[in-house]
Amino acid sequence: MVMEKKRARRVEKEEEEERERGNEFAKLPKECILHVFSFATPRDSCRSAVVSKAFLSCTGTDALWERFLPSDYAEILSRAVDPVSSPSSKKELYFGLCKPILIDGRKLSFHLERSTGRKCYMVSSSSMWMAWRHEWRHWRWISHSDSRFGEVAELVSVCWLEITGSINSGLLSKKTWYTAYMVFKLASGAYGLNAPPQKVSVSLGTYSSDRVITLQQDDDGDDDEQEEEEEQGKRKLRDDGWMEIDLGDFYNDEGDKGEVWIHLSECEALHFKHGLLIEGLEFRPKI
Repeated sequence: MVMEKKRARRVEKEEEEERERGNEFAKLPKECILHVFSFATPRDSCRSAVVSKAFLSCTGTDALWERFLPSDYAEILSRAVDPVSSPSSKKELYFGLCKPILIDGRKLSFHLERSTGRKCYMVSSSSMWMAWRHEWRHWRWISHSDSRFGEVAELVSVCWLEITGSINSGLLSKKTWYTAYMVFKLASGAYGLNAPPQKVSVSLGTYSSDRVITLQQDDDGDDDEQEEEEEQGKRKLRDDGWMEIDLGDFYNDEGDKGEVWIHLSECEALHFKHGLLIEGLEFRPKI
């Protein structure tokens, strides 16, 4: 009992000292507080707003949220397919851009990663290259109600599976590690995409990473094997109803290395493959 009381008093004293430090910080000029918060993340800024009234008044200002927005946000908004309504504040604009918007004639989707403000893009399947993509016997383009782009690529039948996509590194946030994902679904009756696994490469400049993935699980595998395979492939169901699979990581330094290239293939086992629906390639910062 005595030890518990001492521990409680120590915790109370530490909390009081923390509040006093916060109060002293809050006495700084508003410009100084804004400058400090500009080095924090949007998430930290929102959390700090509950500490004191001084923090609350600073963390809601346009001056601060302007710094969290990407420097080229106005140029990005000018490329939007549908005009973005004028927000009442930069903070409102920031959180509005955390939801995907279509740009460049529906070829790209853009949004901000909510906690950091880093840029995220998805390249539509219509901007990707597939072997025999213009042959209706092999690939076709169909409308899909779940697609943000309105239509997706559907694999009809190929024995030689080869898919390539890219994005200019200058569009992405600098000094940031990114992960590339394929966003896809498997149609009812899909086949030929389980084995052998597909080979994937992610390259930027002189950097390149390689791995193998499996887009389709074996129907006859036991649950433990399937769970292990899914963990290794880092494949998961998204909130928008699509599946995504991790293709690899890369570091975007100054955004001056040209195109980030994604190449997926399975050309060794020449059996037919069918039923892959591709929404696009998404590039998101690692968090």
